Amino acid sequence: MVNILMIEDDTELAELLKEYLAKFNMIVTNYESPIKGLQAIEKTKFDLLILDLSLPELDGIEVCKKIANNSIDIPIIISSARSDYSDKVLALELAADDYLAKPYNPRELVARIQALLRRVKKPKNLENKKSDFQIDENEMTIIYKNNKLSLTSAEYEVLALFLKNKNRVLTRDFILENTKTMDYESIDRSVDVIVSRIRKKINDDPKEPRYIKSIRGLGYKFVE
Repeated sequence: MVNILMIEDDTELAELLKEYLAKFNMIVTNYESPIKGLQAIEKTKFDLLILDLSLPELDGIEVCKKIANNSIDIPIIISSARSDYSDKVLALELAADDYLAKPYNPRELVARIQALLRRVKKPKNLENKKSDFQIDENEMTIIYKNNKLSLTSAEYEVLALFLKNKNRVLTRDFILENTKTMDYESIDRSVDVIVSRIRKKINDDPKEPRYIKSIRGLGYKFVE
């Protein structure tokens, strides 16, 4: 049984999704009010949040900010008619894990829920697994599987940024803004070049990456 919280002010859509997801053993609790939805997260353990952006009282982006600021551990799928690129990027950088633009087929939502839950639910025998990477910020070095990586300054900064933001989608703009040695005026492809070099040094096959996943149209996500 998957316990899902939905914050959606379109009651007709909420009921439709609630009935459809029930067929896949997913129980949905919906709140039209984002404030009540946030209160519910604090009181009840949910497996996943489906969040609209255009909400009364509090915009969905603000909901994402509150979840991030309070370090609430819940996977989030944005379900919104707002398809503006900046909304999508901001939501993903704050706390969201996926973004589904309305209108969509409910079956796609099910597939995305299942895929997201597979990613976040680690096998028990891996829960206490040590990271393959250790950062030494004083020496500006990164150890990978007990071996010090030979990295340029830009490679170190980008890989360190990934390691500090595991399981978050990082856009190319975000990477450029949060690194000192990469010129923000550089074209987006410069980030791709640095990522390609890092992948080679950690033997991360870009076709089937273990660590650095390409998120089409957005950027990258580091998983471990």
